[in-house]
Amino acid sequence: MAALYAYSSGDARPATAAPPGTCDCHIHAYDARYPAVKGARLLPPDASMAQYRAIQARLGTQRAVLVTPSTYGADNRAMLDALAQLGGQARGVAVIDGSESDAQLQALHDAGVRGIRLNLSLGVTSRADQILPLAARVAPLGWHVQLLMPPERLAQLDGLLSALPAPIVFDHMARISPAQAGAHPAHALVLRLLGQGRAWLKLSGGYLVSPRHSVEDPALDALARGYLDANPERIVWGSDWPHASASAGMQPMPDDARQLDRLADWAGSARLRQVLVHNPAALYGFAA
Repeated sequence: MAALYAYSSGDARPATAAPPGTCDCHIHAYDARYPAVKGARLLPPDASMAQYRAIQARLGTQRAVLVTPSTYGADNRAMLDALAQLGGQARGVAVIDGSESDAQLQALHDAGVRGIRLNLSLGVTSRADQILPLAARVAPLGWHVQLLMPPERLAQLDGLLSALPAPIVFDHMARISPAQAGAHPAHALVLRLLGQGRAWLKLSGGYLVSPRHSVEDPALDALARGYLDANPERIVWGSDWPHASASAGMQPMPDDARQLDRLADWAGSARLRQVLVHNPAALYGFAA
């Protein structure tokens, strides 16, 4: 029997009522019309915005942030096509290589892009020595720099990140596992940058950092709540749909309704609207 929702397990709605203006701050579009970059390690099947709209209807979300995945390198066409389909209730995070003209960056901004992503986890799209020059290019636009990297690499960049000329957004709980919380220097760095208001963090990809590969893992609770306690005004949430690593067989397919419910477990009713509505509006420039 085919799944009711593409790239998402389960078919129930979340127990959590998503407030109006809720934003899913991390999704990807995959489209075979656009070739994968040489050396790409994740080559998932097509994932369309028609499929994602069904996920939105299930979760009760209205806004979304599309992120160019590592599959396409610095080719943002799949993301931009999807961004145009979702319209004014969506924003984009692009990948750039530094060769772009000011006019090209402005065109991305006009299309709804509000940040760039550097992925140092898969070794195919970004390098650490690009962080500062690319941040300098996008800072005048008011964009942020979204980072994904192993904790060991993150800890080595303390001085650089502490002085970056653009806000930082850490993907997927900063890739820090529950066992590393409180023990790894990268965790201390992230908490410090959050507390200083220099960084944001996505409570996304819990199934990626969990040793059980599941957002249901109770070991995630202290990690997530620690980030919220560090600065609840700098935390956003994302589903990571369509879960490319799951479709590649690296872990079970997540239940996106349960992902939203687990956020509610961590944030509590007092902080839920802040994380789902107000913080994304501030970070991505949605109307309040």
